[in-house]
Amino acid sequence: MVNGIIAVVLGYLLGSIPSAYIATRLAVGKDVRQLGGGNVGGLNVYREVGLVPAAVAGIADVAKGAAAVAIAHWLLDVSPPFVLAAALAAVVGHNWMVFLKFSGGKGMGASIGALFVLLPVYGYPLGLAFFFGVVLIPFIITRNIALSMGIGLLALPFISWLGMQSTPSTSKMHFIIFSVVLGLIILVKFLPTARAALARAGSKKDFIFDRGQRGKR
Repeated sequence: MVNGIIAVVLGYLLGSIPSAYIATRLAVGKDVRQLGGGNVGGLNVYREVGLVPAAVAGIADVAKGAAAVAIAHWLLDVSPPFVLAAALAAVVGHNWMVFLKFSGGKGMGASIGALFVLLPVYGYPLGLAFFFGVVLIPFIITRNIALSMGIGLLALPFISWLGMQSTPSTSKMHFIIFSVVLGLIILVKFLPTARAALARAGSKKDFIFDRGQRGKR
């Protein structure tokens, strides 16, 4: 139990590391929360600052989620529910960063990092291919990475339910519940900014079909 609590707290603190904020400060000396849509994430850094700082921030965000799961599973050796809770804590930490007065990103990078470790741990590495396949199809059509990732996360419970046939039923149910909660966490953070982006875009078509150009948001 003690190790489980430590895993969750560490997950939250790792998620709270403001990668996009630090990358932007180092690159241009500005606060990423004052740029574009104010999102503390790699996509906002890409649009408002540039590719290299965005890549650094994105890789760091993915690493946060992966590290939270790896530490919980291998270093602290906690039970699967605590490993999943540590993954969720990393996403919550990314969305509401304690180091930035609880502002943050949308949790996409931390979620991807957590899934990179979780799915192989649960004996379903092929789930990563299915997940990214679901993400890739709408991205090719719309070029909207945030929307495409959201669709992938919404599909994750179904991917888990269909693919984890050899996983014990209890562990499978835990992962499906994790997937649903993860999607809800992302949705809570995404909806307000999606409404604002839709208002700025002026039409649903412009909102959906994002060409990813810097400086437009």
